[in-house]
Amino acid sequence: MLMMVVLLCCTGKAQDINGPENGDFRDTGTPGMNGRTDSLGHGNKEIPKGLKVWTVDERFGDRRAAEVDTMSHMFMNTPFTTGMRGEYNTTGNLGAPRINRIFIDRLQTGQFLFTQPYDYFITPVNQFHFTNTLSPITNISFNECGDKNNGEDHLKALFAVNAGKKIGAGMKFDYIYGRGYYQHQSTAHFNYTLYGSYLGDRYQAHLLVSTNHQKVSENGGITNDEYVSHPEIFQDDFRTDEIPTVLQKNWNRNDNQHVFLSHRYNIGFNRKVRMTADEIKAKKFAIEAQKDKEKRDRRKARDIKGDEEDEVSEPKTFAGRPEGARIAGTEPAENGREQKDSTRITVSSKAMADSLMNAMNSQKEDTSWMKNEFVPVTSIIHTAQFDNYKRIYQAYETPSNYYLHTYPLVDALGGDSIYDKMKHFELKNTIALSLLEGFNKWAKAGLKAFITSDLRRFTLPDSLDTRYRSYNEHNLSIGGQLIKTEGSLLHYKIGAETWLTGEDAGQLKIDGTADLNFKFLGDTVQLAAKAFIHRLNPEFYKRHYHGKHLWWDQEYDKEYHTRIEGVFSYRKTRTKLRVAVDNMKNYTYFSQSYGNENNVRSATSVTARQCSDNISLLTLQLNQDFTVGPLNWESQITYQETSKQEVLPVPKLNVYSNLYLKFLIAKVLTVNLGGDIRYFTSYQAPEYSPLIGQFTTQDNGENNIDIGNYPIINVYANMHLKHTRFYIMMSHVNAGDGGKRFFVPHYPLNGMVLRFGVSWNFFN
Repeated sequence: MLMMVVLLCCTGKAQDINGPENGDFRDTGTPGMNGRTDSLGHGNKEIPKGLKVWTVDERFGDRRAAEVDTMSHMFMNTPFTTGMRGEYNTTGNLGAPRINRIFIDRLQTGQFLFTQPYDYFITPVNQFHFTNTLSPITNISFNECGDKNNGEDHLKALFAVNAGKKIGAGMKFDYIYGRGYYQHQSTAHFNYTLYGSYLGDRYQAHLLVSTNHQKVSENGGITNDEYVSHPEIFQDDFRTDEIPTVLQKNWNRNDNQHVFLSHRYNIGFNRKVRMTADEIKAKKFAIEAQKDKEKRDRRKARDIKGDEEDEVSEPKTFAGRPEGARIAGTEPAENGREQKDSTRITVSSKAMADSLMNAMNSQKEDTSWMKNEFVPVTSIIHTAQFDNYKRIYQAYETPSNYYLHTYPLVDALGGDSIYDKMKHFELKNTIALSLLEGFNKWAKAGLKAFITSDLRRFTLPDSLDTRYRSYNEHNLSIGGQLIKTEGSLLHYKIGAETWLTGEDAGQLKIDGTADLNFKFLGDTVQLAAKAFIHRLNPEFYKRHYHGKHLWWDQEYDKEYHTRIEGVFSYRKTRTKLRVAVDNMKNYTYFSQSYGNENNVRSATSVTARQCSDNISLLTLQLNQDFTVGPLNWESQITYQETSKQEVLPVPKLNVYSNLYLKFLIAKVLTVNLGGDIRYFTSYQAPEYSPLIGQFTTQDNGENNIDIGNYPIINVYANMHLKHTRFYIMMSHVNAGDGGKRFFVPHYPLNGMVLRFGVSWNFFN
C-alpha cells in the first residue's frame, strides 16, 4: 500500500508561499537544480523553481497570502496530535481526538460536532492552501515511531502543477495509522483531496473536493490510573499493552465528503505597469528558450540539407538607427546633390543635431518590460459549499451496568451491541456584490453585500415504530463587509450577518479586525485588535441526540459570546503579547458522570447542558524569542482565568519552551540541536466520552480528577539539507516509572519513544 501511494504521488508537490496578488514566487528549497542537461542533450536547461500559496475565504472567495511550510523550523513537532507547542489535550495516540487548552485558539464549531476533535486532519476550507507553481512540484513527508505492534505512521503526499499562468491544480493524500501503545486504541485516517484554481483577469474560480475517513478504536481509558502513576503498588510489572482498559471492540467511525466552489466575475479597466522581478525573469527565460529552440531548428534543417546554414547578419546601425535612415533636415541625394525639405527642421550644427536626437530618444519610453494590468473595480461573486457526513458508534461488547440508560433503536444489533448511525448534509450558497477598495466614489474602502441560503438535513435513529427521524432546517441570512487593505499604516475589516428566516432566525454575528503599523527604533511595531459579538443557536447535536444509551431533545436559548482581543508585536525584539477578554451567557456544553467502585465504572451518562450565568475569561499570552550566537530560546507562556471552572475548565498557566543550537555542517546541512518542554498547571481537565466522541466536563463531585502539573520533555536533532527536511527525536525522555502522565483523565500518554521523520521536495 505504502509503495503504491509513493509511486502514484512522485510526479510533482503542493502547499504553501507568498500571496498571489503582490507576492513573488519563492524558491521552495536551496538552489541546486539549475543547469541540468535536457533530455536531448542540447546544452543546459534551467528548471524554474518557485511556488505561490494562498488561502480562500469561504464566503467571498477572497485570496489571502499564506506561508510556505517547507521551512525546517519546528518540523520535528508536526506529527504530534498534541500540537506544535503541546497546547492540546489528547487521549494519547497518534490520530486520537483532541481539544485545545487555550480557549481563545479553539476553532468555531460547525453543526457536525463529531469531526471537530480531528481538526488536525480535516482541513477547513479557509485554511487549505491553493497553489501556483513555476514547475511541477511534489512533496512526500513520512513520520514514524515504534514497531509493527505499537508504532505510529503518518504519510502525506502533496502534488502541485500549473497549466499556463492562470490554471493551477494539485492533489493531497494524507494517511495516519496509530496502532497504539495501550490496548484497543488504534486509529486509521484517510484523506484524498483534489483542488484547482483559475485566475483570469475577469473570471476567477477555486474548486476543492475532498473525502475523509476516520476510524478510532475506543478503549474508554485504563481501569485504574495507578497502573501508570504508581506501578510500584502492583506485584506484577505490566507493560503498557497489558494494562486493562474499560472497553474493547468499540469504534467511532466518521465518513465525510466536501465540495467547495467559489467563482467571480470582475468588472474593471486596464493600465500599464512595470513587470515584477519574477515576471522579468520568466520573460527572459522564455526568450532564451525560444532562441535555443530556433538554434536547434536551424541545426536540424542544416543537418537535413547537408550544408552550412548561412548566418543571418543584423543590419548595421548608427547612433541607434539602422544604416541608411534619414537624419532630420536632409533628404537622399538626387543627381549627387542634396535636396532640402522645407517641411523638416533645419539642423545647422552638430550640437543642435545631438540635442534633437536626445529629445527624440527621451520621448521613446522603454515598454519592453511593461505589461497590461487589469484592475477590477466591481466583482459579482457566487460561492457554493456541500458537506456530507456519516457517523457510526459501534460496539460488540459492553461491560455490564456500564451505561445508565438503554433505549430501543431500529439499528440495535441486539444484546449489549451498539450501532448508533446518524447522517447530516449541508448545502450553502452565497451570492455577493463587491465594490473594491479605492475605485468607487460611493465606497472608498472595499464594500461587500451578500445573501446566503443554508439548507441542512439531519437524520437520527428513532424508535422501532418510526425507524429514523429527519430534521430539516433552511435558513436565509444577509450581511455585509467593510474592508481596508491598502496602505501600510492602518488596515481593518468589519463584517455583519443576521438571519431572517428558518431555525436560526434572529441570530446575529458582528466581527471586526484592525491593525496599526508604525516605525519605532528602526523597526515596525504592530498593534492589532480583534472583536466579535455573536448571538447564536447551540449546535444541532446539543439540541437533539438519539442513541441506544443517550437520548435528548431540548430547546435552548441563544448563546451570547463577546470577545475583545489586542495583540502587540515588535519584530526587532521578537516579542508578541496577546490580551483577550471573553464574556459568555447561555454557554452550552456536554457533561459526563459515572460511578466508580473497585475500579469498575458504571451508570455512565452524558448530557447537554446550558449555563444561564455570565462566564468571563481573561487570557494573557506572551511569545518571546532570543538568539545569542548559535543559541536560540523560544517561549510561549499563557495565563487564563475563568469565572466558572466547573463549566469552562482551563489551566491557569500553560508553558512551552524550546532551547536549541543552530549551526551549519559543511556549509550545506542546517542543524537545530536541542530540547523542548510543555507544561500546564493542575486543573479538572475535560474528560472524553466515547459514546458521543466529544470532550465533556467532569460531573462526579468529589471524585473529579485533576490533570496537569507534569512536564513533557523532548530532545531532538532537526535538520535541513537542500530540498530535504528530517529529524530524529526522543520524546518524553522524563517518562520513567510513575508520574501523572495524563492529558485526559484515565488516558495515559505514551512513554519515552524514539521518533524519525523526513520530508522531500521534488522538482520536475
